Formats: sequence, C-alpha cells, structure tokens
Amino acid sequence: MEITVKGYDVPKPIQNFSDYELPDFVLAEVRRQNYEAPTAIQAQGWPLALSGKDVVGIAKTGSGKTLGFIMPAIVHINHQPALKFGDGPIVLVLAPTRELAQQIFSVAKDFGSSSRIRPVCLFGGAPKGPQIRSLHDGAEICIATPGRLLDILEMGKTNLSRCTYLVLDEADRMLDMGFEPQIRKIITQIRPDRQTLMWSATWPREVRKLAEDFLKDYTQLNVGSMDLSANHNILQIVDVCRDADKENKLMKLLNEMTQEKTHRTIIFCQTKKKVDSVTRGMRRSGFPAMGIHGDKSQPERDWVLKEFRSGKSPILVATDVAARGLDVDDVKFVINYDFPNGTEDYIHRIGRTGRSGKKGTAYTFFTHGDANKATDLVAVLQEAKQIVNPELAELAAMKSWGEKPVLAFKPTTIMWLEALVVAVAGEAAVVVEVVVVAVVTVAAVIESPA
Repeated sequence: MEITVKGYDVPKPIQNFSDYELPDFVLAEVRRQNYEAPTAIQAQGWPLALSGKDVVGIAKTGSGKTLGFIMPAIVHINHQPALKFGDGPIVLVLAPTRELAQQIFSVAKDFGSSSRIRPVCLFGGAPKGPQIRSLHDGAEICIATPGRLLDILEMGKTNLSRCTYLVLDEADRMLDMGFEPQIRKIITQIRPDRQTLMWSATWPREVRKLAEDFLKDYTQLNVGSMDLSANHNILQIVDVCRDADKENKLMKLLNEMTQEKTHRTIIFCQTKKKVDSVTRGMRRSGFPAMGIHGDKSQPERDWVLKEFRSGKSPILVATDVAARGLDVDDVKFVINYDFPNGTEDYIHRIGRTGRSGKKGTAYTFFTHGDANKATDLVAVLQEAKQIVNPELAELAAMKSWGEKPVLAFKPTTIMWLEALVVAVAGEAAVVVEVVVVAVVTVAAVIESPA
C-alpha cells in the first residue's frame, strides 16, 4: 500500500511493535488483543501523533485509523495530571454518527482498560442524563457527535478547559452532514495549545479550509490515492434491472448466499419505508433479517446491531445511517437494493465488506432511473479492475453522448417516413438530418388527436 507523508521532521514508521518504546500498558493491550503488526496508517500515524504533531490523515474505511488515534490518545492522557472534580475530558473525539461514536468508544474502552482510563460516549437519540453523569464521574476521553456535545456544553454540564488532544474523525462526512457550525463553536472552547488530528476519507476544499483554520504546521499522511476509490478486495457485481424485478432477484441472491458458511449481509435501501418493506418481505420468506434506520429508537437500534454483530440475525437492512458508523469485520456481502445518491455513498456502503484484508462481494441493483450515475459508477468499477456489465456501459455511453428523445409512431407512419427520407436522401444526402426532423414533426402532427 502506498503511503505518502508531507511535512517536516517526520519520524520513522513503526513496522513492528518492538520498533518503538511503547508503554507497558499499551504493549499489554496489544498482546491481549493478538495484534500482530501495525496497519499502514498506524505504522506512520502513531509516531507522528506520539511526537505531538498536528496531523491530517487521508485514509479509507477499514484502514485501522481508529486505533491510529486512540492509542496515542491513551499515551497522551497518561502524561497529563489526573482529573480533578469538575474537570472536563483531556481527549475529545468528534464523529459524525452515533454508530461511529459507539465504535470508537468500544476501542477506547478496550485499549484504555489497562491504565484505567474512562471514556464516555455522547450522541443524540438517547437520554442526556446518563451521559452527563458519566462526565461528572470523570471521563478522560469524550467521544461525541457535534450536536449532542454542543447541547451539553451550552447546558454548562461540562467544559473543555482540560482538553489538549482533539480528533476530528471522518471530517468530510461531518461537513457533508452540516456540522461545520457546531464544530467551529466547539473548537473555540478548546485551549489553543492543543494537539489536533483530523481524519478524512477525502480531501475536498471544505476539509482543507477546516484544517488550515484549526491545525498548526500539520503533517499530512495519505494512505493510498487521495481520490475516493473502492476497496480492491471487494468483488463488485452490477445487475441492470427493472425496479419491479428487485425483490425476486434479492430472494434468489439470498438463497445462494445462505448456502455459505459465513454469510453476514448488509442490504442498503434508499428510504426508511423501503427498509421496512424489504425487511418484512424477507422475514415472510424465512430469512432472519432485521432493519435499522433513523426512525428507530436508540434502544431498538442498539439491539438490532447487537443481534447482527452476534450473528443471531445475519442479515441487516439499512439506510445510509449505518453506512459509515457500522464496524463489523466479517461482513461477507453488501447488497445495494437501491443505488445511493452518488458514487461516494456507494463506495462507503460497499466498504462495509472486504475489511482488514479479507475478501468481500457487493451486489448492486441498477435501474434505468439511475442512468445519470452510470458514468461515475463505471469509472469506480474500472479503477478497481472490475468487470463492467455491458448494459451498464451502454447506459453510461448514452449519457456521455446525450440521449435523444424517441417518438413512437404507428407502423404505417414509420413506413411512410422511411420511404420519404430515402427519396429525399437520394437527391441530397447532406440534408437528411434536417428532412428527418421536419418529417418527424409532420408525422407527429398527423398522428395527434383532433
């Protein structure tokens, strides 16, 4: 994997855990969780973060970036004075969704247990009371969605005066979701001598502006290409079909998938209503499917994700609410029942499989109603060296050349048109196109109702 680093005084990467004098409590957790070696982003990201530098990391999902900023955060906390009553967190991690925040919380809880570090997770859709009590009990790490954290700050229930290590995870996604005003308000409450790390899957102008405003002399770490691209460990199969055929095609796919020993599957739909209807249809057909979307209560969402992770319900039907935050290593299949709004969401969806070096398969139902996205999808497939469905290529070509409106006429009218065009073309081929347009116009008038 290609890694590029832009910055000054860049430390050497950590190829093995023995290459760097990591604290005993870190090594103990590494051994307990059977980590063999750092991932590419951890190998270069850890020494950068441990040196106290501000860092911008551009990396795709499944790269190991969560531990890339959590482990240095644990070390950072252990070098700070202990919290006193009324102190806020030392480390703040901002994340776009509750699912991603909970996943980061889980990593922080596991990795911080060796040194008795207490994380707290703040997110909307759940009661504030227990979250505020956890803050009051003393939490060195706060993982939060921007909206919920700002609510609690404005209530005066915590403060950021002790925060010296700030992480913006999936910064591009947070900006896409409209969190920039909240992020800026939160950062103004953090001391200026903090260390800041920003992680993003892409590097658009808005993310660059955020980095320029809030990071100092940062080092930029790029893992792979900076262009958004699909994981090459994923087999991508696109089925160009009618919307009415999707349900039958889905059932056929699931019958084939469930024959495999491992068949944990995520099915993405574009609307909450479709999630519910697809889930009902599968359950009627005997498949152990469960649905998740934004209208579900937080306890219900937590229970569904728990059932999915445990394998009791190996089929999850979801809207894009789960596309980035859900972290399950052994998802074997992703099915795009509905194509998303664009290829960026498509890449994030299929990125739920093929993680940690494993192979995965993504199936996509693509209708003629999605034709305006065909060209971009073909580019994603070609970059990942995937076979392009000829029907998809044809849709992309039609869009590239520009589709012409097609008029349907009676057979007798068509015969008359053909004869007239041939006759005129014989006299002057150069005017054929003009004549065709004129004749079609006349024919349309002839066939129009009185």
